[in-house]
Amino acid sequence: MSTVANTVATHEAFEHPALFYRTEQEYVDRTVSFVQEGLDLGEPVAVAVPGPNLELIRAGLGPDAGAVRLLDMTVEGRNPGRIIPGVLRAFADSHQRGRVRIIGEPIWAGRSAVEYPACAQHEALINAAFEGRPVTILCPYDEARLDEEVLADARITHPTIVNRDKEGVSDAYDWRSVVARYNEVLVPAPDAAVFPFGADELYAARAFAVEQAERLGLAGQRLADTELAVAELTTNSVVHGAGRGTLALWAREGQVVCEVRDAGRLSDPLAGRRPPARGQIGGRGLMLVHYVADLVRVHTSDEGTTIRFYLGS
Repeated sequence: MSTVANTVATHEAFEHPALFYRTEQEYVDRTVSFVQEGLDLGEPVAVAVPGPNLELIRAGLGPDAGAVRLLDMTVEGRNPGRIIPGVLRAFADSHQRGRVRIIGEPIWAGRSAVEYPACAQHEALINAAFEGRPVTILCPYDEARLDEEVLADARITHPTIVNRDKEGVSDAYDWRSVVARYNEVLVPAPDAAVFPFGADELYAARAFAVEQAERLGLAGQRLADTELAVAELTTNSVVHGAGRGTLALWAREGQVVCEVRDAGRLSDPLAGRRPPARGQIGGRGLMLVHYVADLVRVHTSDEGTTIRFYLGS
């Protein structure tokens, strides 16, 4: 029986260990043991990891795989901002009785430098999203292939570290510092097409976004996604961002980049990742952007907020 399973199954509060692994066999042994103990305890179990690792776990579980929710994280979590509401909360919220057990691997070799800050913030914000809930989320990290900076951040975003045969409390744990550190200033590209807008220009802003996105290579559903996301963000700027904002679009590395900046300030670090309460007015626009975009980056300060999203063709 694994150390991971022994420890995390005995607590009633939220548990968020990071599993550092070096070999394929170590990965399979640890993750399969974690899943099987959850099944033995009658806990609902989900696994959301990159496709090749998903197949390793599926094979290791054998017939038990049919009792587990299996998700390819490269699809479901391509946008890290979608993972909390669309993967983790979606599963946990559908099982309200007793402890829920999840393996989530949102960071893998091949994640781009543009994606990584959102990944690190995601791992940090899990701690806020599930505080006090009987949920265990085990996050594997490939020590052999990930940069040391990534592993260092994992020690900050996870209160418990499992490393080979040892498990212990992380002396570096301070998830809020990671959220703050990756709240990076976002500067538009010099070649960006820019459109200032106010309440009277919301329709024109959407039309401008679609025109520019098409010029930059998007078509079909991706143009509809652009229009929808821009409509949500520009409306939020008018309602919550001092009535005005600036829209900008440009192309980079095969994607269209779109951003909206205004004078508002996001006070909730889980904005766009926390499902709105029943009957709540607002709170859905940024979440919708997370669902249609391939990546969302946010910077907020006392001077204002920038929300940038990326769409591939």
